[in-house]
Amino acid sequence: MAGNDWINSYLEAILDVGPGIDEVKSSLLLRERGRFSPTRYFVEEVITGFDETDLHRSWVRAQATRSPQERNTRLENMCWRIWNLARQKKQLEGEEAQRNAKRRLERERGRREAVADMSEDLSEGEKGDVVGDLSAHGESNKGRLPRISSVDTMEAWASQQKGKKLYIILISLHGLIRGENMELGRDSDTGGQVKYVVELARALGSMPGVYRVDLLTRQVSSPEVDWSYGEPTEMLPPPDSEGLMDEMGESSGAYIIRIPFGPKDKYIPKELLWPHIPEFVDGALNHILQMSKVLGEQIGNGHPVWPVAIHGHYADAGDSAALLSGALNVPMLFTGHSLGRDKLEQLLRQGRLSRDEINSTYKIMRRIEAEELSLDASEIVITSTRQEIEEQWRLYDGFDPILERKLRARIKRNVSCYGRFMPRMVVIPPGMEFHHIIPHDGDMDGETEANEDGKSPDPPIWTEIMRFFSNPRKPMILALARPDPKKNLTTLVKAFGECRPLRELANLTLIMGNRDNIDEMSGTNASVLLSILKLIDKYDLYGQVAYPKHHKQSDVPDIYRLAAKTKGVFINPAFIEPFGLTLIEAAAHGLPIVATKNGGPVDIHRVLDNGLLVDPHDQQSIADALLKLVADKHLWAKCRANGLKNIHLFSWPEHCKTYLSKIASCKPRQPRWLRNDDDDENSESDSPSDSLRDIQDISLNLKFSFDGDKNESRENAYGSVDSEDRKSKLENAVLTWSKGVAKSAQKSGSTTDKGDQNSSAGKFPALRRRKHIFVIAVDCDASSGLSETVKKIFEAFENERTEGSVGFILATSFNITEIRSFLISEGLSATDFDAFICNSGGDLYYSSLHSEDNQFVVDLYYHSHIEYRWGGEGLRKTLVRWAASTTDKKGEKEEHIVVEDEETSADYCYSFKVQKPGVIPPVKEVRKLMRIQALRCHVVYCQNGSKINVIPVLASRSQALRYLYLRWGMDLSKVVVFVGESGDTDYEGLLGGVHKSVVLTGVCSSASSQLHANRSYPLSDVIYSDSPNIVRTSEECSSSDLRVLLEDQGVLKG
Repeated sequence: MAGNDWINSYLEAILDVGPGIDEVKSSLLLRERGRFSPTRYFVEEVITGFDETDLHRSWVRAQATRSPQERNTRLENMCWRIWNLARQKKQLEGEEAQRNAKRRLERERGRREAVADMSEDLSEGEKGDVVGDLSAHGESNKGRLPRISSVDTMEAWASQQKGKKLYIILISLHGLIRGENMELGRDSDTGGQVKYVVELARALGSMPGVYRVDLLTRQVSSPEVDWSYGEPTEMLPPPDSEGLMDEMGESSGAYIIRIPFGPKDKYIPKELLWPHIPEFVDGALNHILQMSKVLGEQIGNGHPVWPVAIHGHYADAGDSAALLSGALNVPMLFTGHSLGRDKLEQLLRQGRLSRDEINSTYKIMRRIEAEELSLDASEIVITSTRQEIEEQWRLYDGFDPILERKLRARIKRNVSCYGRFMPRMVVIPPGMEFHHIIPHDGDMDGETEANEDGKSPDPPIWTEIMRFFSNPRKPMILALARPDPKKNLTTLVKAFGECRPLRELANLTLIMGNRDNIDEMSGTNASVLLSILKLIDKYDLYGQVAYPKHHKQSDVPDIYRLAAKTKGVFINPAFIEPFGLTLIEAAAHGLPIVATKNGGPVDIHRVLDNGLLVDPHDQQSIADALLKLVADKHLWAKCRANGLKNIHLFSWPEHCKTYLSKIASCKPRQPRWLRNDDDDENSESDSPSDSLRDIQDISLNLKFSFDGDKNESRENAYGSVDSEDRKSKLENAVLTWSKGVAKSAQKSGSTTDKGDQNSSAGKFPALRRRKHIFVIAVDCDASSGLSETVKKIFEAFENERTEGSVGFILATSFNITEIRSFLISEGLSATDFDAFICNSGGDLYYSSLHSEDNQFVVDLYYHSHIEYRWGGEGLRKTLVRWAASTTDKKGEKEEHIVVEDEETSADYCYSFKVQKPGVIPPVKEVRKLMRIQALRCHVVYCQNGSKINVIPVLASRSQALRYLYLRWGMDLSKVVVFVGESGDTDYEGLLGGVHKSVVLTGVCSSASSQLHANRSYPLSDVIYSDSPNIVRTSEECSSSDLRVLLEDQGVLKG
């Protein structure tokens, strides 16, 4: 194999050593001689995929050794090292086989259970009954646009979009992103993805029907990078800006928006961005909210214009997009670009690093969890090729191609999927700009004559290439790839060298990156290049092969033009090619192609039909395909014509048309509450009329909690409840309440001072008027740590409580009944808190000043905000079955570890009691089980491991805080969250973002250590310990110490 040819001479030396190496030891290496080829075995089976740099150095030293005895000793040592390498590889292959077998069994078991659940009432569905639960895409099929199936239909659809004014959000966090002079290749984070997202944003911004596109990325104000990366906003002018400027609105077009997050004045790699994702989400949420208001004034008749979709690129942006999608309740799209599970499998196969070392270096488990969450939250996953779907995405718990097909078949028959969802995988190849490309129609002679007539001279790169050839007029076979073993360039040279007819008809040009000195190249690349040079010498290909040392990026189009002018062929012989962008570039310049049959080129060839596909391992097949295209001019012309005719299908406009059609197929979602123009969170008004406006604003989505939040509609989980009757009762109840408030306001008058807390009693909710909000999210038992913490915090800020400048929110895993009991037992009132985030984020309540009997009001719009992908009764049944199967065997007796807790369960929170916290399966295993069955949910282990709450996938306590910001304007930068040293398994979400976090040392110090120990990645990967927003108290912190701490942080004025 390429890069390991030095092994040939090494093995030959071993065979020639004779008595210098013990025959017994030698037989370990060569015991299968006969037809067995030791060279082929070691090169292709043992060494390939491993880092052979050290072995190569040892071999060089052995060759240079003059003493035969010392040389033999070195060879013997290498013999044992390679033998050990073979054992290591066999072990890794065995471990990989075990992982695959385990994954296959889990997948098959989950698939069987899912199908069994869905087949219970299949006959009813097949009769045509439309079931009232969510489809596999979480929404009803009604109102969806038909799939666009022809160019004519696409054009008609595009013309219909001109009246629309869409707002689209793209997110790409890592690397250095700017619109012009992109520093591609500057580092591993600034590569093809940067170019792709910038061009996508630019292209979308110029499409009919799209008003504005924001590409959100990180603001980097560091002396080590250019100042332009610190600019908050950069406009991306469209390619044909002259004709579009008149049609653009005040804020229309495409923009790069840089959100500050992470360490200031420091550029950090993507692996270190994970702890700062929540801070980005908060900053992006603020930008989107402000922009929606601006666009509402411009094009929305005063109503906010929400994004039609949020599109995350790569795992970090996918994680961010999922949180933003949940906070805003808008559809999400995702593009992986490269996937963590695939990379993990490759690294484990190489055997250079252990799993722990891989995770420490690449934070690979956090990345994989982000990709799983992206699958949970995405409406559509966009890929470049089918190979990405079939070979990479199928490695994930959240995607099963077989189950996906079953779900889609049920959707078409209007049969219930019982809350199961699988994202739609869509292949949309990356676009390209072709308007500047002019295919070459002449030949070498014609071009020479043109130059003699005074036309422009040949590009310098042409001279650089043609100086290698003795006959530069022969057709050129062009390969453009870095000297990497995966690119298979040595096989190409062998195929060319061993086919005399091909050598007589054509020249070969290898563009293998830039180099100054082979010795300065990386070991693998240098080894490949040396192998190629040896093959050129072996087959005497001087005058027939070009391999220039340098070229610029701007030279690449000229290289394609030169190959087309000679009526040449472009070849990509890689073992596996994920996409194959160079094939599209070559086709755009009029070059037929020969490409590997593994990966993306299959999809490209299906569309363009402009060449031949080959087996990259078959040297003869490569030579035959090249010879066929070079020798048959009629076939060459036909392939060229096909490529030029169909290349527009890979243009950016075509990409964007398909892209927008997929967005149109998603059911629109956005925040559903009503907002009045005078709803200003900064308003100082406290008149009764202002209060009444607020009450009317919430009258349709708030409900008094009379009996806690028992699941009153469990048996009607599929929509059989008379929703209109229920809605009518809710309206009457709350409007009656609002009238009572109005009478109370008239009696009390409205002339009190603004500083008086009672003057704003009618203002609902009270948190809108607070200067600061303190969130108590300490995950302790109600009888011990929580009560002490609440009293200490209340005592520390008693003055602010009295004057009303500080409000309090209780965020906990308790349900509302448990909270009520806690308040009564501690002598507290519901009005001591402005809001209650219950059930780990599954419910949101406000306190009410106007009813002594019923002091809790539930926000029903919060439920509609978080219900996306909620599995309902289908999820509950699966969880109950899992709980029944989770047992602790002691002899012949089995004891249930987990049992359903119906008393504390709610419509959007299924609760389970844990009988034995010490033997409960890790939370990651429960999440994995649900994902395998296509059930999307957020599993939270809470209350010291004694309880499990299962809530909607995009719900959490931290997301509830973002909802309060979006709904009521609660400034997140004015929020302080109090937590213990540990907590529930959603603990990490409370420590990130723009808010302040106060860690109470000594509180919950050992409560949840077991819960966090069984997660798939360490907390240190996602919590930035040096964050200025995280402060820690002393061990025995008093209330006065707590106050001083926040005064020092600038939260309160001393």
